[in-house]
Amino acid sequence: MRAFAPILLALSVPVFAQGSGPTPPLANRQLADPAQEAQAMRLMHSLRCIQCQGQSIADSDAAMAGTMRAEVRQQIAAGEKPQAIRSWMIDRYGEWVSFEPDMKGVGLLLWVAPFFIFVASIWLARGLFRRRT
Repeated sequence: MRAFAPILLALSVPVFAQGSGPTPPLANRQLADPAQEAQAMRLMHSLRCIQCQGQSIADSDAAMAGTMRAEVRQQIAAGEKPQAIRSWMIDRYGEWVSFEPDMKGVGLLLWVAPFFIFVASIWLARGLFRRRT
């Protein structure tokens, strides 16, 4: 049994190494100005973690989310507007990083489609009920 201990230890090292790495200083530390921190938090809740894919960068514990949080806080502290930071993140990581799609191109379709589906369902339901009576 002792002969297998070094082999098991060697195989377990990659499991413990996942997710480790240096965390940027502003990733988990709030900004001194409460108004700036509130802006940063609103923006972080609207951006998707590219590693987790289902969580915002504010809620994710992934190293990449920490890097993105730090970048948002650094830019807010430097005086950048949240919309400019959002545009920068979209340019860097793609449209998918945003939980709130823009109202242009495919994003416009995402905003308008529910309205058309609602109208079509009412029209179909009206037609179905009219035939039965």
